[in-house]
Amino acid sequence: MNKIISVINQKGGVGKTTTVVNLATALAQLGKKILVIDLDPQGNATTGLGRSNSEREKNIYKVIIGQSDLKNSIQNSCVKNLDIIGSNVNLSGLEIETANDPNRAFLLKEILKEKNVDLLKNYENIFIDCPPSLSLLTVMSLVVADQLLVPLQTEFFALEGISQLVKTIERIKINLNPTLEIRGILLTMFDKRNKLSTQVDDEARKYFKEKVYKTVIPRNVRLSEAPSHGVPCIIYDKACLGSQSYINLANEFAEQANTKSI
Repeated sequence: MNKIISVINQKGGVGKTTTVVNLATALAQLGKKILVIDLDPQGNATTGLGRSNSEREKNIYKVIIGQSDLKNSIQNSCVKNLDIIGSNVNLSGLEIETANDPNRAFLLKEILKEKNVDLLKNYENIFIDCPPSLSLLTVMSLVVADQLLVPLQTEFFALEGISQLVKTIERIKINLNPTLEIRGILLTMFDKRNKLSTQVDDEARKYFKEKVYKTVIPRNVRLSEAPSHGVPCIIYDKACLGSQSYINLANEFAEQANTKSI
């Protein structure tokens, strides 16, 4: 069985899309068949994997509203073994469009886990890049996900924000998805020269214990540059510190045993 993993944090700028793009790429380079679904209206994961986020027909918005089927919306990315269902700016209006649908939180689950099981069974992992908010799109991704990966920037207020997210996850588990679990917390934007980074690292590991990945993603210029070239950093500059960190994360992710939910 493949695992659907939503990469989530309601705060923007924490490295969600960077993590989706580079972790998925590193796993694909290990020979695993991976699918990325870009559920963020900004479409940065789409462009970061070499596709256009202004594609009118082949996007997840069209699939959710029933105007396109999933099979025809899957595109090859710029990475072997890695496919993508791109985003579209119209996703931002989905909440209003589905306001009268009492089952709207389950739309994505119905598509991925009921209608297209056979189509998706060849993917080892399906990553969903979530928008930086606790909106309908994020709730839909929480309902369909088997596991969550939470990037946590090693900066002030980071842990305060994560406690709100954990409360949201608990509510989703009670009401909508009882088997949801946190697979891992990934510390991002780590600066070893900054004492605060080390403090957040220590606090996160005290609170989440073994849920926090051993691999830490550093602040790295190459990680910031790669999206403007339309390729993952692992392809843009495989030798840089950022790329090597995501390669280490992919190995840790692949070896990860089943963990208990929080």
